[in-house]
Amino acid sequence: MEEIRGHLYLVPTPIGNLEDMTYRGVRILSEADYVAAEDTRHTRQLLNHYQIEKPLISYHEHNKEEKGDYLLSLLAKGKQIALVSDAGMPAISDPGADIANKAVKAGYEVTPLPGANAALTALIASGLDTREFTFIGFLPKRSVHARERLHEVAKYRGTLIFYEAPHRLKETLRILYEVLGDRQLTIARELTKRFESFWRGSLMALIEQPEQIVYKGEFVLLLSSCQEDELTSEKGQNQLLEERAVTPIESVLQLINTGMAKKEAIRQIAREQGLGRRDLYNAVEKALAEEEQA
Repeated sequence: MEEIRGHLYLVPTPIGNLEDMTYRGVRILSEADYVAAEDTRHTRQLLNHYQIEKPLISYHEHNKEEKGDYLLSLLAKGKQIALVSDAGMPAISDPGADIANKAVKAGYEVTPLPGANAALTALIASGLDTREFTFIGFLPKRSVHARERLHEVAKYRGTLIFYEAPHRLKETLRILYEVLGDRQLTIARELTKRFESFWRGSLMALIEQPEQIVYKGEFVLLLSSCQEDELTSEKGQNQLLEERAVTPIESVLQLINTGMAKKEAIRQIAREQGLGRRDLYNAVEKALAEEEQA
């Protein structure tokens, strides 16, 4: 008799409007042995709407190790599991990525279903470049780490896409402006819901008049690409650095001279050049002390 292999389905759910659930998604949820969900209460409402009764398994960021092993054990028994996020595409800024990777490595069949996704929904109506884009998702909560991440993507071509919560939005906009400069911005709020809205303008314009938007709901931020002159300038700077064989200490000092905090500059150069942060910190401190004595 042929062995029945477990199967993991990645099922997108609506990001607001229940009419965005696909026929196939409803069928898979109806046929699965189990439904794994971030918030079982939220997913129960969705299942009830479509008159689906299935055992729900709580699977979220804080229990993904324990419950991930349990889901793999069910797959080993040949069970069919439908994995959903609270809203949108599972495994995108979502703990579902972990169990999907584990299932793939363990040799189980993993099938993605197409469906709702906030980032792409916002992008196609943003008025910004849709040919080339980078999904960043949520920035780190600590300001210094958020700045590090933004420095990494500052020269990326194409539209940058972020997610953000309402209580952090003003601070995030300020950091975006400080690190990336003034760019064209589109904010998509409450996509597919009753109060869906789009704001389009410049980062500076919104920072100067923050009352232009309502700071409630769920947000997707989309920023235009860096300008061509920024890329040209960076190429010229890189060529100059190569010609001068700039040392890591000099690189740190150059970043400090541009206004970057010393610890942040050391962290960035240490990461880029594969150096020990503590050793580089001590070397920079010594160089700064020598400069003062000179």
